[in-house]
Amino acid sequence: MTSSARSRALTGTLAAFGLSIGMIMASGTLSPAGAATWPTASGSQAVTSTISVSGTKDYGMLRLYGSGDLGTGSQDEDQGPILELAPGAVVKNVIIGSPAADGIHCLGACTLQNVWWEDVGEDAATFLGSSSSNVYTVNGGGAKEASDKVFQFNGAGTLNVSNFAAQTFGTFVRSCGNCKTQYKRTINLNTIEATYKGSRIVGINTNYGDSATLKAITIVGDTSKKMIPCQKYIGNNTGAEPTSNGTGADGTYCKYAASDITYK
Repeated sequence: MTSSARSRALTGTLAAFGLSIGMIMASGTLSPAGAATWPTASGSQAVTSTISVSGTKDYGMLRLYGSGDLGTGSQDEDQGPILELAPGAVVKNVIIGSPAADGIHCLGACTLQNVWWEDVGEDAATFLGSSSSNVYTVNGGGAKEASDKVFQFNGAGTLNVSNFAAQTFGTFVRSCGNCKTQYKRTINLNTIEATYKGSRIVGINTNYGDSATLKAITIVGDTSKKMIPCQKYIGNNTGAEPTSNGTGADGTYCKYAASDITYK
């Protein structure tokens, strides 16, 4: 990576962690964190067919965007992703531009570090895999304009998302409500900046034993407090639309205190 690319990657990383420690201003002083600073791409690359990733791939803040079959910009549930990660893969410092297709798919445990979505397609990332020991990690980054979900959790295991910013979305993280194969899923959210409009931070299925732990959640611009921190559902494996099962902290399924949610 060139020195300029390293600099841009560092800027993106600092922007993500700035959610908790404040933004570094031109003067070099710190100010209270506001809306996340979105990174500038080091270049752009069209992607006409899904890129398979194994091991560790650092893109140096390159923008990837869909073209050809991946360039329709639709909400099609069956469209391919820009990146497909093999179990154990790590992707760093990349911007998913527009069209974004179905973003990133993780076929098993994976790590997404400092990944940014400029205009989410169907979902920003989908987490798959049948092992309850799978751990999916999202650290740093952000996503905008997710008309449905930002993160779709279809597989088994634990999803940890930290130091992340989301702007204008339906649901930030959703445990699949009607997948053909269902699992118990654990979701941990820590240091998240959610900018209104957004409907729900997390949605989980109580009948499958899901749980969501929320810490250091900052909701920006939601003066009427319309955004639901934790929505509970009765999930199914028939494909039917799941029914709601209440909202709010309960210590079992939705785990957070009032102090874990801050409104700005």
